[in-house]
Amino acid sequence: MADSVYKVIELVGTSSDSWERAAKVAVERAAKSLRDLRVAEVVEQDLVIEKGKVAAYRTRLKVSFKYEGGG
Repeated sequence: MADSVYKVIELVGTSSDSWERAAKVAVERAAKSLRDLRVAEVVEQDLVIEKGKVAAYRTRLKVSFKYEGGG
């Protein structure tokens, strides 16, 4: 295996259904503009509460992808 470098970014996905759906939304949206996504690590989950009810699930992810920058 050749030496490689990976860049890690943080994303927050939201969903009105679940934390899992929020994570999926974040990864699938990132995949539209980033190539070669490798790993996503869930670092935090929280809820948006409105009028005493859950309005949205939020999942914070660290996502890595292969770095192809010059230099």
